[in-house]
Amino acid sequence: MNRRMTRAGTISGTVRVPGDKSIAHRALILGSVARGEQIVEGLPLAADVASTASCLRSLGCAVTEMADGRVRISPGSWKHTATIDAGNSGTTARLLAGLVAGLGIDCTIDGDASLRRRPMERIAAPLRLMGAEVTTAADGCLPMRIRADGLDGIVYHPPMASAQVKSAVLLAGLSASGDTTVVEIAPTRDHTELMLGAMGAPLSRHANSVTVTGRSPLDALTVAVPGDISSAAFFMAAAAICPGSEVRVESAGINPTRIGVLRVLQEMGAEIAMENRTTSGGEPTADIIVRSSSLEGVVIDGAIIPSLIDELPLLAVTATQARGTTVVRGAGELRHKESDRIGCMVENLSRLGAEVEELDDGFIIRGPCALRGAAVDSFGDHRIAMAMAVAGLVAEGTTTVEKAEAVDISYPEFFRDLDRLLR
Repeated sequence: MNRRMTRAGTISGTVRVPGDKSIAHRALILGSVARGEQIVEGLPLAADVASTASCLRSLGCAVTEMADGRVRISPGSWKHTATIDAGNSGTTARLLAGLVAGLGIDCTIDGDASLRRRPMERIAAPLRLMGAEVTTAADGCLPMRIRADGLDGIVYHPPMASAQVKSAVLLAGLSASGDTTVVEIAPTRDHTELMLGAMGAPLSRHANSVTVTGRSPLDALTVAVPGDISSAAFFMAAAAICPGSEVRVESAGINPTRIGVLRVLQEMGAEIAMENRTTSGGEPTADIIVRSSSLEGVVIDGAIIPSLIDELPLLAVTATQARGTTVVRGAGELRHKESDRIGCMVENLSRLGAEVEELDDGFIIRGPCALRGAAVDSFGDHRIAMAMAVAGLVAEGTTTVEKAEAVDISYPEFFRDLDRLLR
């Protein structure tokens, strides 16, 4: 499916984005090993989350959609052997690797062609240290087979900042003997730790480490999933760069480990306010209001990168409308997402006439740029599809986003919601 975008007059109104995928994955997975029935409200319809639910069912867990739209997770009868398909979801594959290692299931994890290109040795390595037998494909990717007969707790120092690696090790640690500690080189999103704490896990956190004590029960919760800040960011950036615009995003998650995009937009000069702050299940939420602003280029690097890694394609688009130079460094992980997001964004923005330079671990954009409509490619990547749709709002003429159906991975109703806000 191709999507044609034309220059917007303004973008204004109120939108409620789908529930946060990161929290939804964890609510399903942790609910599968909890005492009692975990109830999840606001589960997003994203394909990635559906992959996690499907994999849990394949492993023997009961995941049931209720009449009122909520989802019930009940521990079932775990299978001894299983093959599961994680689809396009790296979170599904990596977190479930930790879960099945701890449960002792002889499990093969596979995925689609895109997921088969993403690195899995970063997960296999710590699981081997804990005592699991893990094999991956020759290139270190899926399919991955995991077999374990009891795990031992470890102290693990991941070589990269990765919430997925941290979460996989902690999930395995739930079933391991003794304590399992992950020491991070930079802070990453902490949804796993927050939910484990809310479910009664014996958990301790320090400046750069988290420890879980294995073989302790978890208590089921009712989890209300807040709006996904990564999805909200597309409307926030669009409001910031389209003159005369104002958008309110209701009940968005504002977890401090996830709002790097808000901090960068504010540093660039965006006018942002928050109202109706509250907390649900340990996760803070608020209504976020963004108004059109005069933006300046910034340098994005260092410790803030993990907190906005998914929003960097969108920030690249935003930078084209800012005065001065925006530099992104230290974001080499972007090359290992659903696509090579550095190369793909540089190619697409160049097609629109942006002055953009590719770096090994980021990019340089000099603005403001008078973008011109052209055909651009999503490369099957949902973040790129949505980012280029936002670019089309400020480009002269028509911008055609090819393979725009990629948005279904995280936000199937993105274009419907965007159309409602266009004036």
